[in-house]
Amino acid sequence: MDWPALDMLLFLIGAGFVAAFIDSVVGGGGLISLPALLMAGLPPTLALGTNKLGGTLSSVTSTLSFLSSGKINGKLVLALFPLSFVGSAIGTYTVHLLPSAFLKPLVVCLLVVVLIYTLLKKNWGATASPRPLTVYTKLAAGLCAFVLGFYDGFFGPGTGPFLLFFFLLLGFDFVGASGNAKVLNMASNIASLASFFLLKSVHIGYGLPMGISMIAGAYVGSRLAIRHGSRYVKPLFIGITTILVGKQLWELLF
Repeated sequence: MDWPALDMLLFLIGAGFVAAFIDSVVGGGGLISLPALLMAGLPPTLALGTNKLGGTLSSVTSTLSFLSSGKINGKLVLALFPLSFVGSAIGTYTVHLLPSAFLKPLVVCLLVVVLIYTLLKKNWGATASPRPLTVYTKLAAGLCAFVLGFYDGFFGPGTGPFLLFFFLLLGFDFVGASGNAKVLNMASNIASLASFFLLKSVHIGYGLPMGISMIAGAYVGSRLAIRHGSRYVKPLFIGITTILVGKQLWELLF
């Protein structure tokens, strides 16, 4: 196992902290951490697996922070956790059989819908107004957890915003939606990371230092979200979703 040079190590630590800070609140931290690992010289497949190591440590930290604040609906996420886990494992395996590029146009369209819907509903997510969990709601929630878990393992970009949007639709406020989303994101990250380990696509020497800094970034980001509430989370959600749309469009067109 080789370790990065000191300058690259410091770069990965800084990038990991910023990525986890953002990811702990609204997702999208991979916009920073994955390019950083590629810049460090890792090949794409190894960079993806190594990024999952940091992402898993980040999501575990964020989940524990939100859990201690009472913002997580334990009964709901415990029911959805295994569906997200299994979906992610299947998605990670599938990506080695099929190209994921065909998903990009669909992802751009869905992210645009999410962004427009959030912008039009001015006070949406400011306060919690949970929907009653009917049989149909539970089935829809289970399907969404499995599909988004599969998507995270198969492709990934936008998983955080999609999960947050899903919990907003269930009636959570932005902070509650962010906390519950991190639990499912943790499930898909753990499953995907285990799959990458089995495929020998994780570089410990690069991933561990970055992952440790991501623990710190996730803790700071989640505590700020809990303290400042929707007025902090919503603008960050809109900003990261806009950047994701721009990134995916750029890759499609150029």
